[in-house]
Order: sequence, then C-alpha cells, then structure tokens
Amino acid sequence: MNNALAALEARRAAVQLQISSLGDMRSGSISSTGGKCGTPRCHCHQPDDPGHGPFVRLTRKMKGKTVTESFATPAALRKAQREVEEFHRFRQLSHDLLEVNEQICQLRPVEETLTPQEKKRSKRLNAKSPRK
Repeated sequence: MNNALAALEARRAAVQLQISSLGDMRSGSISSTGGKCGTPRCHCHQPDDPGHGPFVRLTRKMKGKTVTESFATPAALRKAQREVEEFHRFRQLSHDLLEVNEQICQLRPVEETLTPQEKKRSKRLNAKSPRK
C-alpha cells in the first residue's frame, strides 16, 4: 500500500471517530420572527411600535412537510441550538467522509483476480463462432 493511500485511510478513520462522538442532533434552522397581529386595536398597530416578538422558532422538514416549533424557555432554545449545531457538524463530517472515500477509491488498485463465473464469461466471449 502506498503512503498516499495509507494517509487517506488514516484521515478516514479520524473522520469516522469524530462522527462516532457526535451527540444529540436535529435538523432545521432557528430564526426569530415578529410583527403585527391581526387585531386592529392592538398596540402593535400604533405608529413606531416594534410589534410583537421576537419569537424564536425551529423550522425543519418532516415527511415532506414544514414543521415549526416554538420554545417555552430560554433553556429549551439553547438545547435546540446545540442540537442544530451538532447536525451541521454531522453534515460537514459526512461531506468530509465522502470526499476522502472518493480519493481512496481512485487510488486503490484494481484487483486482477477473476471469479469462476467471470472466467467462463470471458472464455465464451473469446471463442470463435463457427463459420457458415
């Protein structure tokens, strides 16, 4: 095995180790919203009023549908932020793992051993057909 292949395999093992140490994760993004409500006599419709909010929400796709989750406490928000950050780290590590595997596949030599079925197939392909 050449040095480049050994180095790539070591890099792959390091990425796999990082993936195995990931904690709780969830997909989605966290954003804040706010604005005016639908009640015309509410304070939010007064000039120079900032409106309601900000409301922080987690938005993600589940089974093809967009799902939004609000947080009851600041602790719940911090927990969700950690989980989303961990998911983003997982995505980056997955990308790194695929990238290093592509390089390994390109460098790894082709094995020249044929299975018994492949040998039969190559004999049939090389056999001359009888003349008519």
